[in-house]
Amino acid sequence: MSKQVWKPGNMLYPLPAVLVSVADREGNANLFTVAWTGTICSDPPMVSISVRPERYSYHMIEETGEFVINLTTGDLAYATDYCGVKSGRDVDKWQEMKLTPVPAEHVGAPLVAESPVNLECRVTQKLELGTHHMFLAKVLSVHADEQYMDENGRFHLNSAKPLVYSHGRYLTVGEEIGKFGYSVQKKRKQGTGKN
Repeated sequence: MSKQVWKPGNMLYPLPAVLVSVADREGNANLFTVAWTGTICSDPPMVSISVRPERYSYHMIEETGEFVINLTTGDLAYATDYCGVKSGRDVDKWQEMKLTPVPAEHVGAPLVAESPVNLECRVTQKLELGTHHMFLAKVLSVHADEQYMDENGRFHLNSAKPLVYSHGRYLTVGEEIGKFGYSVQKKRKQGTGKN
């Protein structure tokens, strides 16, 4: 197997493509798309988003220290792309994409009703890293759409066909091939079959 060596770059793909909702102190809300987001801690639950300071929504996060991460789906692909290339300085993305803002419980930024999962977040730290500044935030509340829950109350995000981003392309995911410990369980089953 041969491989090419490239200059350093961000090759950690695919990444979740999320809509981040924000609001300023006057209640003016905006949406923008973020692919550089991730889990950073489980206890306390914490996430990060990386944002260019010139983005229209950046000042709202700085001003309030709050935002909502709204997971996206194949059905939200067009809106996700639109909110990533259009600026809230020029257009009301909520109205243009016919998305429904819903009041959050702990932060001033609204939730996107059409999203299967919404994470209310409060910033704990900002790291100025270069082209992007990373906001580290505690997750204050999680909202999960009941249509993706089974009769036992278990949430199945794969049914929503989550949207991910990779090298300028959007993809949906959702086929489950195993669960945590899959390789160990698979090996055990294979071993049992041979004995």
